[in-house]
Amino acid sequence: MNQRISSFLFLLLFLLPLHLSAQQSGASSADKVDPEVKHSQNVIPAGSSAEVAVLLNLEETWHVNSNQPSQDFLIGTQLMITDTEHLTATAFRYPPSKEYTFDFSPEPVDVYEGEAPILFTVYASEDIEPGSYELEGTLRVQACDNEVCLAPITLDITIPIEISAAGTGYQPLNAEFFDGVESARGSITDALTARGGSEIAALFDSLGLFWAFAGIFLIGLALNLTPCVYPMLSVTVSLFGSRKEEESKLGSSFFMAFVYVMGIVFMYSVLGVAAAFTGALFGSWLQSPIVLAGIGILIFALALSMFGLYELQPPSSWMQSLSGTQRKTGGVVGHFFSGLVVGVFAAPCIGPPIIALLAFVGSQGDPLFGFTIFFVMAFGLGFPYLILGTFSGLLSKMPKSGTWMVWVKKVFGVVLVGVALFYLALAFFPAYSFHVIVATVLIGGIYLGFLESSGRGVKTFTRIKWGFGAASLILGAMLFLNLQKDGIEWEPYSDEAFNDAIENNQPIMMDFYADWCIPCLELERSTFTDGEVIEATEEFRRFKVDMTQYESEESRELRDRFEVAGVPTIVFIGPDGEEITDARVVGFLRADRFMERVDMLRAVSDDEMAVAE
Repeated sequence: MNQRISSFLFLLLFLLPLHLSAQQSGASSADKVDPEVKHSQNVIPAGSSAEVAVLLNLEETWHVNSNQPSQDFLIGTQLMITDTEHLTATAFRYPPSKEYTFDFSPEPVDVYEGEAPILFTVYASEDIEPGSYELEGTLRVQACDNEVCLAPITLDITIPIEISAAGTGYQPLNAEFFDGVESARGSITDALTARGGSEIAALFDSLGLFWAFAGIFLIGLALNLTPCVYPMLSVTVSLFGSRKEEESKLGSSFFMAFVYVMGIVFMYSVLGVAAAFTGALFGSWLQSPIVLAGIGILIFALALSMFGLYELQPPSSWMQSLSGTQRKTGGVVGHFFSGLVVGVFAAPCIGPPIIALLAFVGSQGDPLFGFTIFFVMAFGLGFPYLILGTFSGLLSKMPKSGTWMVWVKKVFGVVLVGVALFYLALAFFPAYSFHVIVATVLIGGIYLGFLESSGRGVKTFTRIKWGFGAASLILGAMLFLNLQKDGIEWEPYSDEAFNDAIENNQPIMMDFYADWCIPCLELERSTFTDGEVIEATEEFRRFKVDMTQYESEESRELRDRFEVAGVPTIVFIGPDGEEITDARVVGFLRADRFMERVDMLRAVSDDEMAVAE
């Protein structure tokens, strides 16, 4: 931290006189760049896409900062294009940056020089009429040479677009340029933090099919870090741990685990493609209060079986009617169906992360390609359960002393009760949903550690239970204290308040949330209670937009107006009233990652103030 501060002060001492000198000479960053637009084809047929490039054409010996500067206080290059009803600019790719050490800088800086082409893709909707169109945008740059840094400036950019009828041909343009141009490669990290179709499209464009699908697999794998998948662990262990010894051989367990995972994969693949074609948000109806209550009741029923109230198994009449071969087939069908059902548990958490996939699949219009993408994502989600299911069968070969196994089963039962109550709280009293988790940890810890009767005559096992109970009480107390932390003070959204902020040139942060949305609650309890986030956003007008009645006319109007596909969505709007599209947040982000988006709005606000002065 001290090093960063000292570096900043060093740069400040050198840049201030240089900047004043540049002002006195009348020089401007606008004089050092000569933006040029290049198209990859003469027309874009309706329903298709084409590549476009904006070349900076920097004056010799001059540089501009890269779009991701090496120091967070530097002004990065940024191209922003405003979408229209029928034209969408996406998959922005910036050129590779170069490290350059200025005489006045103690550290190397990532910069662009020369042509510095910025590439993006323009998608034309199927219902757009043939004709001439324009996309408006802005280009923010700050030019420096080895002696002086000029003030940053935002230039207006106009992209002319020619549209032809669907299915017609086109003439390639600038083929040599687009074949030879190099852009900064996408990364699997981009896929994991994707917030729209553009990041996914860039992943395929820059990394190719194999690594792009690897990134999508990791997206699915990362979904296992969400709290909604915890009951999947309990159900998987319960399902495979209770298999008979002759059914628990490694090969048999692997096959059944694979069938089980294919049930999870099939559900998400089919529903994901259906959502892409209908334009519906995959997580919206799965996050509705009715569905949340249904999931809560189902999980609570599973929890009761963990306490020995009943055993989950098919009716005896069904089993008696099956021959040996049929019984084996029935086991396959049963495990596949179990995968279909258990996959629903994760649904309330995975809506936001797959918005990017839905946007990309919808833009491609290819059902087979869309099914493949969701298949890979869902297989990433289910992969840990393939391993867990395979080796959970080995539990049947462990000593049947009964004491520890009964207690472990009740641990799973308490976890399931807590998850069930959490879902029910989301459906009926969402403001107290996290209090339910705290109560479960405290009461469950007391019950499992001090009241549950298993192994009372075994000293070692009793001490383990006491330790578990004490740890649960400490964890519960920590969670309770976390609930007492102050968070961001939001204003309820209204058109009057929003218009007032625009008229007064105030930067705006809007949180589109719903009471039943689990990632919204995570943001509220984690990110929005972070001291740095609270302090950094105090200069903004912060509006809370309630989307709990997601399908209401008012919510639909706001969703269409701000192009919100699902919740949570955080929208950042600059003092000029234009959204900072690269800063938009969809889904949960940790405080440190969220601050990166906040800094984008602060940088734009500082630019606007500098221009005004």
